[in-house]
Amino acid sequence: MIAGRARRIVYALVALALLLALVAYWGTRPERVSALVMQQLGKALGLEITATGASRYALDDGPRLVLRDVVARQPGAKDAVLRARRIDVWVPWSTVQSYGKDLAFKHVELDAPVIDLRAMQRWLASLPPSEQKMPTLSNGLRVRDGQVLGDGWSIDAIALDVPRVMPGQSVEARVAGRYVDAPTQVPFALNVALSKPANDATLAANGAITVQQPTFRLVSQVRLSGPLHVGDGGARVTPLRMSLASRYIAGDTDLPFAFAVNGPLRIEGGAVSLSPAGVALRGRGVVPDFDARAAVAYTQAAMLHLAGTLEHWPQEWPALPPPIGQSTSPLPFVLDYAGPADFSAIARLQVARDETRFDGRFRLPDVLAWIDAANASPLPPLAGRLTTPRLDIEGAILEGVDVRFEDPSLASP
Repeated sequence: MIAGRARRIVYALVALALLLALVAYWGTRPERVSALVMQQLGKALGLEITATGASRYALDDGPRLVLRDVVARQPGAKDAVLRARRIDVWVPWSTVQSYGKDLAFKHVELDAPVIDLRAMQRWLASLPPSEQKMPTLSNGLRVRDGQVLGDGWSIDAIALDVPRVMPGQSVEARVAGRYVDAPTQVPFALNVALSKPANDATLAANGAITVQQPTFRLVSQVRLSGPLHVGDGGARVTPLRMSLASRYIAGDTDLPFAFAVNGPLRIEGGAVSLSPAGVALRGRGVVPDFDARAAVAYTQAAMLHLAGTLEHWPQEWPALPPPIGQSTSPLPFVLDYAGPADFSAIARLQVARDETRFDGRFRLPDVLAWIDAANASPLPPLAGRLTTPRLDIEGAILEGVDVRFEDPSLASP
């Protein structure tokens, strides 16, 4: 019996020695560990994952693996879903035991990740619905110098901090970056919250967004909220409720205003649409107050349709002659624009007061410059037609007025 126990002790010591030797062997070869982990995780996610840089790992309260020069793509695909200079992943043992099917993480860090949006959408569409689930992050996510590549646009210099992502619990994040669609740049820094890490959860965000063009800046503090749904190749917030406290800055022009919108926001690839929406503008100086219905879209250019009412003619605008100027009636209007985001293309405006009608075309930068000019022409830079039953100009009464404004640069297409 003593001999039997001795044999068992010897066998146990031999097994322990072999285990220690195996751990030591693998401990001196982190590339083998990383290859095994990437193989298993890639198999679970339907991706080929490689890391050509030096890797390292540690065994603490679950494996922690650092991969460098990482590329993840669908098998046979040309474009990678993800590239990253460094990925630091710390997972609990449960994730290892599930061969990656249990997407539970302790902490994840990514340095200089680059996501190809179209490749990402193709990969997500290939996953069975049961596998399109949100991972958990008990100690959070950190991203630095990230980039998302779209069709002709990108989001650069992404910094993201998410302290915690757990099922059924609210998620808070801090995100900053810069949207680029030359010549437009939109740097942003936002505090974001989700009521839970799931589709159709309530999204809330607030922070700073600046639209930069060569000729102007639109600096805004924004607040928004609405239910967020991600899928079908894009995202939507229906309805989006958003308010902005903004300043339009162009040369010596500095126009403060407040803007609010309520309507369905849809984002797909590089296309953004908001239609139909209710909008309201409140401002000072030359900025008018109005309420309107709107349709807005942006791809490679901006498209805008506004149909609303000016409650009054701003005092800072050129005075209207009597009897139009003495009327207190509101001014219904329709504004249409299609062109660059700096509104340098021709816009069409239809406006009415009582029996007076104006149907014309203009370029917004030219009109703003005309308003600010000290020795401006008495006629604004407009083209179009004005009709009114009566005008009183310096004591001369004109009846049945039909005036045409001509400007070759504003000719109808």
